Amino acid sequence: MTLVGASVCVQDLAGAAKGHEAVHAEDLLLRDYQPRSALVTAQHTVSRPRFAAIDAHNHLGPVWGGGWADRPLSELLDAMDQAGVQAVVDLDGGWSEEILDRHLDHFKEAAPERFFHFGGVDWSRWADERNAFADRAARRLREQVRRGAQGLKVWKGFGLQVRDPEGHLATVDDPRLDAIWETAAELGIPVLIHVADPVAFFAPLDRFNERWEELHAQPEWHFPSPPYPAFQAVVEALARLVLRHPQTSFIGAHVGCYAENLAWVGEWLDRAPNLYVDIAARIGELGRQPYAARRFFLRYADRVLFGTDVGVDPAWYRIYYRFLETADEYFGYDPGPVPGQGRWSIYGLFLPDDVLEKVYRLNALRLLGQPRARGRAAGLPGGS
Repeated sequence: MTLVGASVCVQDLAGAAKGHEAVHAEDLLLRDYQPRSALVTAQHTVSRPRFAAIDAHNHLGPVWGGGWADRPLSELLDAMDQAGVQAVVDLDGGWSEEILDRHLDHFKEAAPERFFHFGGVDWSRWADERNAFADRAARRLREQVRRGAQGLKVWKGFGLQVRDPEGHLATVDDPRLDAIWETAAELGIPVLIHVADPVAFFAPLDRFNERWEELHAQPEWHFPSPPYPAFQAVVEALARLVLRHPQTSFIGAHVGCYAENLAWVGEWLDRAPNLYVDIAARIGELGRQPYAARRFFLRYADRVLFGTDVGVDPAWYRIYYRFLETADEYFGYDPGPVPGQGRWSIYGLFLPDDVLEKVYRLNALRLLGQPRARGRAAGLPGGS
């Protein structure tokens, strides 16, 4: 951890103003507005985590993960070592058996202790297989595990777009699909499930929407109701599903798909001991409610997993480590000049070591059935 100095001083602001003309309100576009904070606060760079980390929610494929399957594995391992990342959970194996096999061959075969790969469900086959779909999906999951998959990833199309053979939108807790979740329990693998995006993605795209810029840049991420189901209906169906299958270990992606309401997620965790949550792509929400977030981490220290969902990128990891480990105030949750999700800053949680070790690695190791080897990130990636 390195102290890098005060945030911005008056001289910095004065120097930045030289050569710049005043901009009238009617001439300034929102996309060009990049205010600089005048706060003078401590800043720390955390290049490596306090404990070797397991990124329990990430991608190695071409869409979100940097296309590492087509790049030398040594480059990926170097980036992980640089960032103090012991292992990565790759969620891209569920697209097809071909992709799963390719990722297992490229990553797992060469560095088995550094990667975990999850399988998936092919929802497109439901229309053809009808009443036999769940049983065949369960058999497919068994085959994926036989090949080397160590978990099941359910993508957000389930609950928002997946339709049954009659053309009706399937609810997340549809009992016709129980064989899938029961098989995961039998196999002893976790189900990482993502069924809803931020609340703002379901709200009207008006001047009150806090993700207005993001949704205008990515309009396909907007799920207004109608025609989509209401946000609350989706997450409540997920809660019912988890409660109905107490023998299955579920990981609620992105803080249980409801990072904006930690009280709601906490009540769900209290009722469902089989539920875990990851923090992937949600430090923008957690970091602007630091008091509630810190209480949440302390209370549910055994149930929270570290994850990023942004590819293996040391710049992003540094922000996550700073958020978890320091008491820094009002800093960016995104390495870019304009934050991608919303125009706010975040605060660090300065979590104690016992909580950090659980969040960074021990909780993931327990879920993934791995030994409880202890180790700080300063040593070998796997600890000692």
